[in-house]
Amino acid sequence: MVKFWQKVDRDLPSRNPMPIIVGSPRSGTTLLRLMLDANSELAIPPETGFLTLSEKLTGKGDKLRERFFKAVVNYSQPPSWPDFEIPEETFWTALTEITPFNISDGFRTFYRLYSTRHGKTRWGDKTPIYCQHLNAIRHTLPEARFIHIIRDGRDAALSLRRMWFSPGWEIETQAAYWRDCVLAARRAGVGRDDYIEVRYEELILNTEETLKRVCAHSGLTFEEAMLSYYKRAPERLKEHKGRCYPDGTPLLTQDQRVQQQQRTTEPPDPTCVFAWKQTMDTDERIRFHGIAGDLLKELGYET
Repeated sequence: MVKFWQKVDRDLPSRNPMPIIVGSPRSGTTLLRLMLDANSELAIPPETGFLTLSEKLTGKGDKLRERFFKAVVNYSQPPSWPDFEIPEETFWTALTEITPFNISDGFRTFYRLYSTRHGKTRWGDKTPIYCQHLNAIRHTLPEARFIHIIRDGRDAALSLRRMWFSPGWEIETQAAYWRDCVLAARRAGVGRDDYIEVRYEELILNTEETLKRVCAHSGLTFEEAMLSYYKRAPERLKEHKGRCYPDGTPLLTQDQRVQQQQRTTEPPDPTCVFAWKQTMDTDERIRFHGIAGDLLKELGYET
């Protein structure tokens, strides 16, 4: 039986536009990922994070190849590699075929293996924290096409503060984090051809038109199946494995991870738009505004 990695077509174009979804966490990045992933051409893995390694890895030749391999498969604690369902030996074998080795083609090899496993010819990424690293990523992968999804910071904050990866509970902490993420992406992106901004609110309320704009930016043909993303979302979310520390101590279960993305298994929900108006008390509104009111106003949100 021929395994998926043995069927990788080495002649597939490696420089098709690569959509990379970024944004402050809980701004709809997973929702947009699953919409794009429903396209028959494109596969987008769970969050990677390791593209930031391009800023840290040095050397050349076989030593760099080995250093790159170990850094990618062991990235983050606990490691996220199991989510991608690519055997480590398969990845290593594919990396040994890059001559001479370079980090850019090393990353492309990972994405090619992932997309091939799903029977697709193109790939992208969705990792919110990449909003802080646009310049480094475009240097390593010039085919990157950034899609910065922006959500009203108050809605993003109320959602994020409940998550295990939240920067903190206090609304001032949430406001500063949202502001920093959004500004970092805008400073590196606005005015560049490889960057567009998408409002979460428009994605929910005007889904088809918004997706068509994203597809045009990414060199994709819009497909009706993208509007029915939620039908295949439960299967796609099975890749989100439980997380354990190296000593076996559990961080969170697979069910807990999937539950965090439960809304992506349903059609777009208009009640998620500006929900802060019903759920955020006056004191927290004032405190959030004190930290990030200038950016809310700049983006045209109600202040």
